[in-house]
Amino acid sequence: MGEDNNNVVLLDFWPSSYGMRVKIALQEKGVSYECRQEDFEAKSSLLLEMNPIHKMIPVLIHNGKPICESLNIVEYIDEVWNHKPSLLPSDPYKRSQARFWGNYIDKNVYSRGKKVWNGKVEEKEERKKQFIECLKMLEEELGEKPYFGGDKFGYVDVALVPFTSWFYTYETLGNLSIEAFVPKLVGWTKRCMEKQSVAKSLPHPHKIYDFALKYREAHGYE
Repeated sequence: MGEDNNNVVLLDFWPSSYGMRVKIALQEKGVSYECRQEDFEAKSSLLLEMNPIHKMIPVLIHNGKPICESLNIVEYIDEVWNHKPSLLPSDPYKRSQARFWGNYIDKNVYSRGKKVWNGKVEEKEERKKQFIECLKMLEEELGEKPYFGGDKFGYVDVALVPFTSWFYTYETLGNLSIEAFVPKLVGWTKRCMEKQSVAKSLPHPHKIYDFALKYREAHGYE
């Protein structure tokens, strides 16, 4: 895919929404890369070498140099391959707002979403409420715009859309309808999925669901 791009390797774990972000950004920029899957039960020596602080994926290795943390990687990709349309706005204020919402997504969506499909049954109703409140906040920010940045798919869309591959799991195991609470956000999800960069980077929701079931069983969740 795309042009020759100087030895780009992605250390990934396929169900990870954070890894999906990086794949979308690379696809958007037309960057060729090698994707290497990591095993969290037996982390590779390369992962431990490239990310000795957190020892986690994703890690982008560009010309032998590691870049860690998914949104940091997305910004790196945007800056290095800047001959393509930018993911971040050029206006400093709009760029600061995009980073704000990326940070909001990082601090809220994954942690609240995960609590919907695992843990104690008696806590799930409150967890579902918190998760929906988070999605409603994001839907309010989206408003009537096609994408979070306006007419153009960009940074906040890249930050959030990978988590939608988990929506089927949240709904099935959490016994809720996301569309009933945030229909505009679900409409945005469908628009994003029409983009080749997104469709190629997100696994099928049923595959994620099967992974979640095995994860719950392995960790003793109800």
